Amino acid sequence: MFCSSSECKGEDKVIQPGGEVIAAEGDSVTLSCTFETSSSNPYLFWYKHEVNIYPKYMLKRDIFGTKDNAPEFKKDRFNAEVKDKSVPLKIQNLHVSDSAVYYCALSNTPFQNYADDSEIYISVSAGD
Repeated sequence: MFCSSSECKGEDKVIQPGGEVIAAEGDSVTLSCTFETSSSNPYLFWYKHEVNIYPKYMLKRDIFGTKDNAPEFKKDRFNAEVKDKSVPLKIQNLHVSDSAVYYCALSNTPFQNYADDSEIYISVSAGD
């Protein structure tokens, strides 16, 4: 039986506040993401989605401390840790090229088990 109601027990979902973050080059930002799952070992993913480009896998985390980052998203700039039911993404030393929409997900396929109608757009402006 397919379960489509948000009241269904055992449904995996992420809750990500939508909106826009405006920052300057060199700043740091933290993007929130909480999740609900029936899994005893959930994997949490962050993706970067630039205009007209398929979402890029950034990193994967789990409750046991797995820290896997894609090569272009170095841990010294892009980091996340699972704490309770949360996996905030911290981006340090922002670059203009970091301007994009960011999604967290409970799946390794973008747009499956991600926050419906919730996205965070970071707009980074160049310094003077």
